[in-house]
Amino acid sequence: MPRQNASNTRAAADALPLPASLVPPAAPTRAEAFAYWLRLGCISFGGPAGQIALMHRELVDEKRWISERRFLHALNYCMVLPGPEAQQLATYIGWLLHRKWGGIMAGALFVLPSLLLLIALSWLYMAFGDVPAVAGFLAGVKPAVVAIVLQAAWRIGSRTLKHRVLWAIAALAFIAIFVFGVPFPAIVLGAAIIGHFGGRIAPGAFTPGGKHAATASTRAPAVIDDDTPAPQHARFRWQRLAATIAVFVGIWGGAMALLWIAGGGSSPLFEMAWFFTKAALLTFGGAYAVLPYVYQGAVETFGWLTPVQMIDGLALGETTPGPLIMVVAFVGFVGGWTKALFGAALLPWAGIAAACVVTFFTFLPSFLFILAGGPAIESTRGEVRLSAPLTAVTAAVVGVIVNLAAFFAWHVFWPGGSGGIRGIDPVAVAIGLVAAIALFRYKAGVIPVILGCGALGLAAAMVR
Repeated sequence: MPRQNASNTRAAADALPLPASLVPPAAPTRAEAFAYWLRLGCISFGGPAGQIALMHRELVDEKRWISERRFLHALNYCMVLPGPEAQQLATYIGWLLHRKWGGIMAGALFVLPSLLLLIALSWLYMAFGDVPAVAGFLAGVKPAVVAIVLQAAWRIGSRTLKHRVLWAIAALAFIAIFVFGVPFPAIVLGAAIIGHFGGRIAPGAFTPGGKHAATASTRAPAVIDDDTPAPQHARFRWQRLAATIAVFVGIWGGAMALLWIAGGGSSPLFEMAWFFTKAALLTFGGAYAVLPYVYQGAVETFGWLTPVQMIDGLALGETTPGPLIMVVAFVGFVGGWTKALFGAALLPWAGIAAACVVTFFTFLPSFLFILAGGPAIESTRGEVRLSAPLTAVTAAVVGVIVNLAAFFAWHVFWPGGSGGIRGIDPVAVAIGLVAAIALFRYKAGVIPVILGCGALGLAAAMVR
């Protein structure tokens, strides 16, 4: 009799409905996904770390569209790729949920709000940047940018430079670009070669210092759970890989051909398309790593904008949602305006066209990496490890970012171009110190620092 009662008790327990937290949620519809990715594109402030944390909280913890391990599996792949990892992660998850359409939608909506906002801000900057109030605000923002870039170097360096060999690579990269003006691609190639051979000779020196690792925790089931089989569209096939690459090469080649037909190989739009295609393939280590390369091309080689305008563009990029590499939209807008592509009467339209061209060619490779490489990554389901060459490249990136900070500091703190105490701008130095203390000591957010320093610059301009 007791055995029968126990059996009945177990049967009754099995018949009870599961708690809501243990029931997998319904798969999102395309409309629900569209609404989410659009909202994310409008609120994705805080750089890649903040954007990834936001997606993790909402997609893993709240909506349960994807499990913790699958989220981190996708993230580790995106961390290895050149380009903005947060935007690529959104593309990857959108692709898993709703095939290629979902990936393109998620990646595009992650960028579109930022593009529209930067076009509006770039127009205001070019049309009214000489107004004293605007100039004063920007004068306060520029020293903050110096501190922000230094913080980026510190943040990446603290995760990466775990061995004296990596410190040496970072120092050599700084000397190469600062003293000898070595192009950024050559520095990346040299660091990769050092890492390739160094990883065989002393593998312990090239162990990645910073990495996202899965945490062992029990979570409620998700739409794409740990043991959910890869959907049909996410299964690797050589034919599908070849077709995807062919489509993207066709899109890129067709767009380049149209720009060639419209203006020839020496037209600014064609030059921007080719230049930012190359830049998109060199963004290892985040936007700060590729900015020196963008500066070399946009300022020194093509003359699309001035050094001061480059600093102002970075400041505007820091205050908008989306990936920081979206600063290239500002570069394109100012370049199109400066070159008067469509004549003096259509300067805003020239800026808009150039900003759209630059954005398209900067982000096109990211979609290719996800839609072509995603099935191969899903087929492994193993952790994607950073190789020794990539570790060396990341170390070199630290030196390159320090060079960027030095370049900005020279133009901000010595606006006249001459060194020494007499040429220094004491107000800019003071604002820069305030920004550095707020960022390093009090861990203040980027946007409050920029707005606060802008207010200080405006007040100083009014006093003067």
